[in-house]
Amino acid sequence: MSALRFVVVTMLLCGGLYPGVLLGVALLAPDAANGRLIVRDGQVVGSALVGQKFSRSEYLWPRPSAVDYNAAAAGGSNLGPTNPALTERAKASIAALGGDGPVPADLVTASGGGLDPHVTLAGALYQVPRIARARGVDGARIAAVFEAAAEPEGVFRPALVNVLQANLALDEALGRTPR
Repeated sequence: MSALRFVVVTMLLCGGLYPGVLLGVALLAPDAANGRLIVRDGQVVGSALVGQKFSRSEYLWPRPSAVDYNAAAAGGSNLGPTNPALTERAKASIAALGGDGPVPADLVTASGGGLDPHVTLAGALYQVPRIARARGVDGARIAAVFEAAAEPEGVFRPALVNVLQANLALDEALGRTPR
């Protein structure tokens, strides 16, 4: 009988009370608890925490995703450096980017979860010529938007640019592009 009481108490604590307390604490920071949703004109356009696919030339592209940006199937590719599939994907990414000079590694390698919402500032600036051509504007204007949108460099990480927020900033600064 004491074992049954122990099981019931443990289930109540671990299955009810503990998750309830965690939910309550999370709701004290509703921005993060609800996915840091970004709303424009009354519509949710995405989350600042989850990467999304952008493929139009006039927008900043995210790093490749092994799960095609599907949050329900998050996960890495687990491709090793000698795997020919990784080499082919990197070559395809480099060809699509069409830039000059060394390509920042984050633009040709998928993140661990496949949903990284950021690229490095170097990765964003590498894409400026393509975006400038597609939008028909001076690249310096686009670079200024990315530099203003960049999160500062950390102790163990480079400066990062949130792709969705940078693309929204591009539309605000330069106007939306027709589809």
